[in-house]
Amino acid sequence: MTQISTTTPVKKSTFKEAILNKRMLICIFTGFSSGLPLFVLYQLVPGWLRDEGVSLTEIGLFSLIGIPYVWKFLWSPLMDRYSLGLLGRRRSWMLATQILLLGSIAGFGFVNPIMDIWSVAYLAAAVAFFSASQDIVLDAYRRELLPDNELGLGNSIHVQAYRLSGLVPGSLAFILADHMSWQSVFIIVAAFMLLGVLLTLFIKELDSEHFAPKSLQEAIVLPFKDFIQSKGLKSAGYTLLFLVLYKLGDNMATALQTPFFIDMGFSKTEIGVVAKTSSLIAMTIGIIVGGLVMIKLSINRALWLFGFVQILSILGFAALAEIGHNTYALAMAMGFEYLGVGLGTAAFTAFIAKTTNPAFAATQIALFTALAVVPRTFANATTGIIVEQIGWTNFYFLCTALAIPGMLMLLKVAPWNETSLNSSAN
Repeated sequence: MTQISTTTPVKKSTFKEAILNKRMLICIFTGFSSGLPLFVLYQLVPGWLRDEGVSLTEIGLFSLIGIPYVWKFLWSPLMDRYSLGLLGRRRSWMLATQILLLGSIAGFGFVNPIMDIWSVAYLAAAVAFFSASQDIVLDAYRRELLPDNELGLGNSIHVQAYRLSGLVPGSLAFILADHMSWQSVFIIVAAFMLLGVLLTLFIKELDSEHFAPKSLQEAIVLPFKDFIQSKGLKSAGYTLLFLVLYKLGDNMATALQTPFFIDMGFSKTEIGVVAKTSSLIAMTIGIIVGGLVMIKLSINRALWLFGFVQILSILGFAALAEIGHNTYALAMAMGFEYLGVGLGTAAFTAFIAKTTNPAFAATQIALFTALAVVPRTFANATTGIIVEQIGWTNFYFLCTALAIPGMLMLLKVAPWNETSLNSSAN
């Protein structure tokens, strides 16, 4: 096989030039559209179920509906190979998944979780499938859109917008739920997917030099062959293990975040106003800090710095579990969590993008991000059982311990002194 270059031409740019361009604006919309369905599943639905009287064990098992995020690489070659219509290969898949998400999210409002919990599960699985499919094409589009020297900043902005979208199902929805029916709440939340639809309609299909695979067989085989040949078997193995371990601790820590707040005695309005307002402030700081670090330092060093902050942020929840119902403690814990985990995710996402070949962006990114959510899907399914056995404080200490192996893997896959694309480009 002819080796295809994994880099796109780079040009030197100042921080102002890098951040003030149309590509960064697109990253805001891709992040918001990508994050909204996930936060519906992992914040709004668990909070709704807990409010309706569903047990923590059953809510924890709902994490299994994230299985499509794990297996999305199985159908990603179809999205690399085929187009659905006149909008082009990327935009046609974007529009289809976004319309399906809008309808399926609204569907939660028409189900009674106590009387028909299986319908909730089926609907949640559908949202997860459409969301995972949307992520495949949005990630591929963003990889083709950004030159290598903008991968760090672009993915930082994408991740912060991704987490900003959590204010809709995680804040606005709970405030509205104190004043209107859950059916109306889900319809309003679903309507925010129209921002993704508008993005798809207004952006252009990229005139990329990386053409679609000529056959489905090529779309399936070449991405994996390219990754092994470019990295080497041993290095590829280390990279894949790192992808599984780096986000394990904080993914588990945030799995039952909303039920945790409810168990601490916070009202839905307190969750909506206090927790999420502090999150918004932290995300604003995160965009500035993340952008500066991603441009001035390498992606490798960002993984180290943000990884340590990410671990410390988990301990904030342990402290809140001991303090109990205290709005100041809630604001501090949530603000620190959004800053630490958000920055860690930004560096992690940039690392994934840097590792991929733009020619096979959809399939390779789908594989790498799928590996990253394996622990979130299967480990999170047991979080409810663990909490009921050992309590909230010990649970968060456990999550902190589980975050350490991923940091140790940085010694192999992202050494502090190794030059990365970002540092060489600036």
